[in-house]
Amino acid sequence: MPIDASNPVLEFQSVNKRYAHRTVLNSIELTLAHGERLALMGPSGSGKSTLLNCASAIDLPDTGSVLIDGVCLNEAAPDEQTRFRREHIGTVFQFFNLLPHLTAYENIELPLQLTGVKQMERHLRVQTLLEETQIQHRADAYPEAMSGGEMQRVAIARAIAHRPKLILADEPVGNLDSHTGNTILGLLENLSEQHSIALLMATHSETSTRICHRVLHLLDGALTDRN
Repeated sequence: MPIDASNPVLEFQSVNKRYAHRTVLNSIELTLAHGERLALMGPSGSGKSTLLNCASAIDLPDTGSVLIDGVCLNEAAPDEQTRFRREHIGTVFQFFNLLPHLTAYENIELPLQLTGVKQMERHLRVQTLLEETQIQHRADAYPEAMSGGEMQRVAIARAIAHRPKLILADEPVGNLDSHTGNTILGLLENLSEQHSIALLMATHSETSTRICHRVLHLLDGALTDRN
């Protein structure tokens, strides 16, 4: 699918972030187009997770702006930030972050309930996602009864259930064996293509970058296209 760089879903404009006396993000400039997949690499503590948190307004920059589809999230009111996250952003974590008291079906359905999707439409979307992620046979299983790969499939289905513009993935295969990890990466790539969802993925793994259109490195708070 062609990438239209003139129409970014995510923009960082001169973003700076400090904790105490340490600069974590230093004058970050970044754009991500609709449907584009970008890998963010860097050593532990380099600020990858902070950058992802700023992208979803879970954390806010000290200076600069973060825009999703032209909306400046860090200038929005907290309730507007929460609403925007629920409607436009999906998140995939290394340790899955599924709710243990909900089944696979119910975990996927949850963001649809939070955004007010009607019951019949919720059922249709969840059933479709269970099939797309090939876990329809685990619909009634609870997380404790699932393998790591199954839990991550549920997490990915949950992340795109509400049809977000952007997926933020923090080491999405870091807790999986290589075979399962490759399967999950292929799933992320296919779903991004199929649904035209942008992906910003923080990773230590060179293998994970193969599904991405671009790779950027974060070092000493600055972004570069070389290691």
